[in-house]
Amino acid sequence: MDFLTQNNNYIWAITALGSGIALIVMTLRQKTFGPRVSPAQATQLINREDAQVIDVREQAEWATGRVAGSRHIPSGQIESRLGDLAKYKDRPLIVVCASGHRSASACAALRKAGFDKVFALDGGIGAWEQAGLPLTKK
Repeated sequence: MDFLTQNNNYIWAITALGSGIALIVMTLRQKTFGPRVSPAQATQLINREDAQVIDVREQAEWATGRVAGSRHIPSGQIESRLGDLAKYKDRPLIVVCASGHRSASACAALRKAGFDKVFALDGGIGAWEQAGLPLTKK
């Protein structure tokens, strides 16, 4: 306890506690929602393993630009459209949304349905654009 009271060391203790909590949250999030990939890792999966990109944004968002070759299935329709994705069961799936939050729940639903190779694009389509990767409107 002397450590905490000397020279305002409570700031260091709070920082250490906050770091520990953040580490635990990140670990639990990864176990719950699965792995995330960076835009660079996603392009490698697309090019090397023929990964299929699933865009779970709403129609208006999807129309503004998307990853070439991606399939559009809004996040609210993932469970009802699992049959459409059955042919991709042996391929990696990269789930994309605007920021990375909606894709996490879509990934959880896909894993629950038996898809093994499911990844969320970390940072969503914003990270894809920020990495300088192309979007298409076709």
